[in-house]
Amino acid sequence: MEDKLYELIEEKGPLTGSEILDALGEKPLAVWKTCLSSPRLEARKLGRRYLRLDRKVEGFARLSPSILREFMTYTIVGLRGKTESLDRRADAVTRHILAVSSEKLALAKRIVDDLRNKFAEHWPAEGRICFIIAGDIVYDMAHDVPRPETSIGEMVNGSDIDLVVVTGDRVPKQFLKDLDQAIYKEKYYTMIAPSLREELDYVVKDMDRVREQLLFDNFKRMVACKILQEGKLLAGSQPLFEEIKALLLSRGVTERLREMEEKAAEFRRKSEECLLSSDPAQVSRDVLNLLYTTEESEEFE
Repeated sequence: MEDKLYELIEEKGPLTGSEILDALGEKPLAVWKTCLSSPRLEARKLGRRYLRLDRKVEGFARLSPSILREFMTYTIVGLRGKTESLDRRADAVTRHILAVSSEKLALAKRIVDDLRNKFAEHWPAEGRICFIIAGDIVYDMAHDVPRPETSIGEMVNGSDIDLVVVTGDRVPKQFLKDLDQAIYKEKYYTMIAPSLREELDYVVKDMDRVREQLLFDNFKRMVACKILQEGKLLAGSQPLFEEIKALLLSRGVTERLREMEEKAAEFRRKSEECLLSSDPAQVSRDVLNLLYTTEESEEFE
């Protein structure tokens, strides 16, 4: 395996993990392990890691991207000592990741602008509405690797666009329903439009719902808080956005999420150690599950 990898990279130059797997047709675990452990190869990881919550993980906390997604999309493998060529490829891939994140953010802004125009005459006078962007985009880690979307039986364009809409307490309930329906139409269009094929995940809620979720006492509420904590203001009320952030801090949620991220980092470290010490030919299902998330299992098997 090591000789195959060396010859491939010597011929083609530094490659992403995905490019290596496509070229060799080998099992992902064996390729990943060889790339990280070979003294003749250098694997450079790009971007950053951040907290994700997963029901299948004890304590719910893991890091994103998964070990295998990080290898396939955010890792460049080159020959050790060939720093210049590795730098060039890493820079090119980083620029692409930033461009994808920027394009998805721009699309989210266009969707929100269209909604503002559509509801211009009915927009609440106090303007207590904020649109929060979350997920891969806020970390400049969005990818455009095609993936299946079971709801339409089609491929979509990589990372979701995660949008949270929060309204103040006095915003009419009917407006929330109308806004929800309008965003749903945008979601459907962005998913099926051949020029887009983007998945928009969204939720519309008021501050009563936010305060309820701040109890942080079950998995769904933890996920909601994690999304609010990482989110950035896309459009709308800055005071309302700051109020949400202040509540996360004062209720102790910010600190609890920080602790969960620390535990997730330790879990990642132990997972990588376990995978590196395992025999790819005899690895158990439990160990192999450390390589990728539940959602990725079908893609990577």
